[in-house]
Amino acid sequence: MNGCVPESEQAWTVGTAPGIFPSIGHGIALFRRPLQFLNSLPAQGDLVEIRLGPQRAWMVCHPELVHRMLRDTRTFDKGGPQYERLRVLMGDGVVTCPHAEHRRQRRLLQPTFRPAGVAAQTRVMAEEAAALCRDWRTGQRIDVSAVTLSLTTRLISRLLLSDSLGPAAADEVRHCLAAIVRGLFVRTVVPVDALFRLPTPANRRYRRAVERVRELIDTAVDERRRGTPRDDLLGLLLAAAGTGDGAPVTDGEVHDQLVSLLLTGSESPSMCLASAFSLLAQHPEAERRLHAEVDTVLAGRLPDVDDLPRLVYTRSVLTETLRHSPPGWLFTRVTTRETEFAGRRLARGTTILYSPYLLHHDPASFPEPDRFLPERWLEGEAPAGPHGALIPFAAGSRKCIGDLFSMAEMTVSLATVAGRWRLRHPAGRIAAPRPGATLGPRSLTMICTSRADAPGGTAPHAVALTPGAVTAASGTENTRRDGDNGVHHA
Repeated sequence: MNGCVPESEQAWTVGTAPGIFPSIGHGIALFRRPLQFLNSLPAQGDLVEIRLGPQRAWMVCHPELVHRMLRDTRTFDKGGPQYERLRVLMGDGVVTCPHAEHRRQRRLLQPTFRPAGVAAQTRVMAEEAAALCRDWRTGQRIDVSAVTLSLTTRLISRLLLSDSLGPAAADEVRHCLAAIVRGLFVRTVVPVDALFRLPTPANRRYRRAVERVRELIDTAVDERRRGTPRDDLLGLLLAAAGTGDGAPVTDGEVHDQLVSLLLTGSESPSMCLASAFSLLAQHPEAERRLHAEVDTVLAGRLPDVDDLPRLVYTRSVLTETLRHSPPGWLFTRVTTRETEFAGRRLARGTTILYSPYLLHHDPASFPEPDRFLPERWLEGEAPAGPHGALIPFAAGSRKCIGDLFSMAEMTVSLATVAGRWRLRHPAGRIAAPRPGATLGPRSLTMICTSRADAPGGTAPHAVALTPGAVTAASGTENTRRDGDNGVHHA
């Protein structure tokens, strides 16, 4: 990929010469070896044409072009195979709704996700994370993928629904979510609806999981309507539905908002936390620095909101995890009108793809992109421009509404667990992350060891770090300049 888009905006078609990609399309390559396929595309140009079955689409391979697209939501609206499948599941909530509806919906939901609202949840985050690992025993094998998903499901359900979704229902949502995530990816890259109407076991599991999540949410809403009002997102939605002011909030919208935020707010932070634990176990020096910071800042107690700015290295570990293994790794948009983009005339209805994984692993933006280096984010340089390559939460007006909440819950959770436990991979080959609807370890089993049992106790190798030096992944879209070559990093 070239350094500066204005000099190098190029559109290319991936060829079908022997040994490159099969002539029947790139959906098979994207399904079978997605990360390798994505990493091959920047060498072809900044905008590359690919084929998904009978459909043609364009992959954006340069961060400036991606930001340009994400800022112009009127022209590049949420759509394409991915969102067609997601809307069947989530309806038209804030995650999937078209541009015309987004501003109203976001303004309605925003109070729940403001910094003050997130800060008020910090103690709950710490308590839930402590409960997660309270009964672990040294030498025990932990299903890290399951426990992190259980944790994030409980946290987002408490933000959205208080205790209206009880422990048993939250656990059932977690199991349904696992089935849904397995089914979503193949439905995105193989856009042949007839295949998913067949009565196969996988299709039946997917449909049952979708139906059951809807039933659980509807039950929680019905119970709340008959009970006491609560100060949570469901309470906000029901109050808006009862006022009659402005555009009406229907029962369907209440349902769609809860389903979409519950599913996205559970899966992505769970994948990031699981990936972080896996990567730390493979990089003992990073793990030592994390433990040193947690011991110094927290001294054995649970983190609170005032600790978040001081957990500098903890946040840098998560930022680097989001760069190295972004849970949201592939997204689609669709053009709403004919437009010129990267020197190519695109017709109305053209599918555009962009990949945070592709951007995060381009060596033009991140030297040695496959290495896990939390220190990338400790340089403390001032932001240098708006076109950073790090976009784990997207950008523009449709940047993830829950980015602050997700970073806070992951920071609190990682610090809480790391203050008490070390997690190790069992002997043998470490499985690579599996791309699906999200990217991350699906069945990650690790062995836990109490840090109190480790040599040196719970305060090894104290390291002084400068608070505030880390570049946040979730605040403003921060970037830094790599020398004078015009390449930007988030």
